[in-house]
Amino acid sequence: ASVSTRAGRQMRLAAEAYRRERYADALRLARQVLAELPIPAAFELAGLSSYQLGRWREAIRNLATYHELTGELDQHPVMADCYRALGRHRRVEQVCAELQATDPPPDLAVEGRLVLAGSRADRGDVAGAIAALGRVRSVPNPAERHLRLWYVLADCHERAGDLPQARALFARILRHDPDAWDAAERLSSLS
Repeated sequence: ASVSTRAGRQMRLAAEAYRRERYADALRLARQVLAELPIPAAFELAGLSSYQLGRWREAIRNLATYHELTGELDQHPVMADCYRALGRHRRVEQVCAELQATDPPPDLAVEGRLVLAGSRADRGDVAGAIAALGRVRSVPNPAERHLRLWYVLADCHERAGDLPQARALFARILRHDPDAWDAAERLSSLS
């Protein structure tokens, strides 16, 4: 079999392993592909698998290479979260700023804002975390991203001592999804 045929087969196996949450297998298979062909999808999959395994530096290297090869920013929130895990908060700010400057699709924009807010909250800058999340808008049929954003915002408001705002946000989440995470418990603990 040709190198490209073999690499294609290995990529399919790697993607299936990742889908089944067998991240070590996915990483091993993606590395095998990269040993033969430096294809962007293999760098992306190796990066995401490394991220799932908590191998932050390896994830950053692979995702940065994926970005260099494709120009895509879709894995920037993951890369920023790796920098956050390493305590490299200045890099989190830079990667998130690069992402936001491109006016990304809503799901991607929210992911970047969540990582940025988490990084700021990690450093005790709760006001900065709230600012990163932006103002709350009323959404008649919120998507998962809205609920996640409201949850993190509620948590930040609770940390900041703004309990009425935290209660309002947890209640808003529960109106749309009564089983969302631990929002019901969080709300009852604030009553």
